[in-house]
Amino acid sequence: MRIPNIVRGAALLALPLTLAAQQPGAQATPLQVALREGTRLDVDGNTIEARAVFQKLLDTTTAPDAKAQVQRAIAMSYAFEGDCANTAKYEDMVIAYWKTRESAEPQNAFFQEGEIANEAARVCIDAGDLALANRYYRAGYTLGMMEPEPRTHPKSLWDFRLAHALARLAARRGNKAEAQKQVAAARRALDSDSTMRAQQERFYPYLVGYVALYTNDLPAAERELSNAVAMRGNERDPFMLTLLAMTHERMGHPDQAKELYRKAYEMATAHNPPAAYVRRVARSKIS
Repeated sequence: MRIPNIVRGAALLALPLTLAAQQPGAQATPLQVALREGTRLDVDGNTIEARAVFQKLLDTTTAPDAKAQVQRAIAMSYAFEGDCANTAKYEDMVIAYWKTRESAEPQNAFFQEGEIANEAARVCIDAGDLALANRYYRAGYTLGMMEPEPRTHPKSLWDFRLAHALARLAARRGNKAEAQKQVAAARRALDSDSTMRAQQERFYPYLVGYVALYTNDLPAAERELSNAVAMRGNERDPFMLTLLAMTHERMGHPDQAKELYRKAYEMATAHNPPAAYVRRVARSKIS
C-alpha cells in the first residue's frame, strides 16, 4: 500500500474519532444516529451490515468534516475484521481532510494527522502487518511533531508514543534486545516530563508486560500486566485484560484465561482499534 504524498518519506500513531458533540437534551442528528447504528453492528460482529450503513452515509454526506467522520468510521469497521490495508486506506482519507485544515487550525490539524496515522498503525500491528504498522507509527510521529507553537501536545508525548510502538514491534518480531532498548527510551521520555508522565504512566507497565509476553517471559508478563490492569484508569481497559488472558492461556491456566477473555469482551464496546481487536479475538475464546 502506498502512503499518500502528504506523508511520503515518513512512516505513520492515533485515537478514534468521536461522534460530534451533542448538547445535553438535544436531539441526535441523523448522522449521529446512523453512526451509532453502524457502531452497534460492528461491535456485534455484523461488519457487512455496518459498512452498508456507513457507505450510505458516505454517499449522501457532503460536508467535509462530516465526511471525514464517516471515513474514519469505515476505517474502524474494517478494523473489526483485522483488515489493515482497508483501514489504512480510509484513514489516509481522514488525514487528507485534516491537511485542508492546517492553515485554519494548525495545532489541532497536525495533532489529528498524527493521531489518525497512529490509529491505522495500531490496527495493523494487531493484525500482524508489522511493516505497515512501522511505517504509519513513524509517520504519525513526523506529523504530530509538525504542530507549530504554541503546542497542544509536547514533544515528550510523541517521543513516548514512538518508543512504545517500536518496543512492541520489536517484541512481535522476537527481537528482545531492541524491544528492551525501546522500553528504556519510553521510560526516559516519561521521566523527562512530569506533566506528561502523570497522564501516561499507566501505559508503561502494559508496555513492559506486552514485551514480556511476546518475548516469552510469561512470569514477567503476568506480573506486569496484572499491575497494569490494577492501575487507576486501566481497570476497564479490555485490551490490557486480553493481553493478561493471553498470558494465562500460554501459562496453561485455561479457566483464568477464559474469565479474562469474557470480561474483556463485555467491556469492548467502543468503535476503536483496541475494542476491534478484543471483540475479534475474545469472541473465539468464549464461544
